Amino acid sequence: MEASVQTPTAMREVVLRPLTRETFAPFGDLITPTEDGAPFGSADAAPDLSRGTPRLYIMRLPRRGLAFSQITRHRNVTQCLAALGGKPWLIAVAPPQPGEEASPELQDIAAFCIPGTMAIKLHRGTWHAGPHFEDDEMSFLNLELSDTNEIDHQSSHLSERFGFALRFAVPPGKGPAE
Repeated sequence: MEASVQTPTAMREVVLRPLTRETFAPFGDLITPTEDGAPFGSADAAPDLSRGTPRLYIMRLPRRGLAFSQITRHRNVTQCLAALGGKPWLIAVAPPQPGEEASPELQDIAAFCIPGTMAIKLHRGTWHAGPHFEDDEMSFLNLELSDTNEIDHQSSHLSERFGFALRFAVPPGKGPAE
């Protein structure tokens, strides 16, 4: 995950999109509560952990604020994220792209507020910045590979490419602190 932005010289806002299975589909799957014992179906996420040893852990993050200057992808694994404690959180995403030197275009970056009652599965190679939130600290369930952060962590430095950082534009009543 990326470091927070302390004092950016220039900032642009990225507007939150409505969160539905359809709007999130280019980036991954939504994982919503289902009844215990329900059979596997189209509403379920199917993580791909076939390229290494799976790692499920609780990731404790300090406050990052609502700004970010880089976006990251993992080309060898899908990644699942869920907030513990039921609080909403923010993520910016861009669709996967082929090629080692690929980097997302500004117009391809989308932002979403994930309710604390949902999880997400990111497609392999989906660019992401987050989780972001305004609490002092939050914990997240994270499912990826055991070496994802060592060997499968490619970042695009947006502030260097575009000359500004991005900030989640959170309308009143729609943010992660509500």
